[in-house]
Amino acid sequence: MQQRGRKKNSFRKERAQSEFEQRIIDLARVTRVMAGGKRLRFRACVAIGDKRGRVGWSVAKGADVAIAVNKAVNKAKKNLFKLKLTGGTIPHQVVGKFKSSQVMLKPAVEGTGIIAGGAVRQILELAGVPNIYGKILTNNKISNIEATMKALKSLKQPVERDEAVSEEIPEQEEVRKERDLEAEEELEKTQAKILKKEGIEEDKKPLKKD
Repeated sequence: MQQRGRKKNSFRKERAQSEFEQRIIDLARVTRVMAGGKRLRFRACVAIGDKRGRVGWSVAKGADVAIAVNKAVNKAKKNLFKLKLTGGTIPHQVVGKFKSSQVMLKPAVEGTGIIAGGAVRQILELAGVPNIYGKILTNNKISNIEATMKALKSLKQPVERDEAVSEEIPEQEEVRKERDLEAEEELEKTQAKILKKEGIEEDKKPLKKD
């Protein structure tokens, strides 16, 4: 029974790991000066995605490359972002900025593919964007990733026609009501002027009943 339970748990872990594709975007050795000397560690920048709209990334350090990568993957799973596409591309042009990095993303026609390079291309591939233009204005990989994610998160989805009509209807009703009130006031003024010219005054007081 215990062996069967272990097999099920291992199968679930493998399935969860295979759900996302991971890519090591940057790997560097980092040294820190300590009291006893220098300490060597590894810094890994990893991006994950399911190519169906979900994408995430993170940076982590570890004593070994495998430890650093596993840490970064676990952090990236906690910071996943869901991207919504319209017609196989992004809804509009957007520019993402982070510190000195700038990334520009533009929608593209179907069949264009991903025209971008560096870390931006890997993020867009993991997110599953089929058609898009990308322009990188700096060379820092980590800053470019942060700028790309900010650009994707700032995208605004187009409002559907039914929702737009439902939002415009109450505004039109209010405008009509205001116009009707203004028209009634103008009619009352003109009527009062006509009565004055004819020497007739309006009886504002209610008639007394006998």
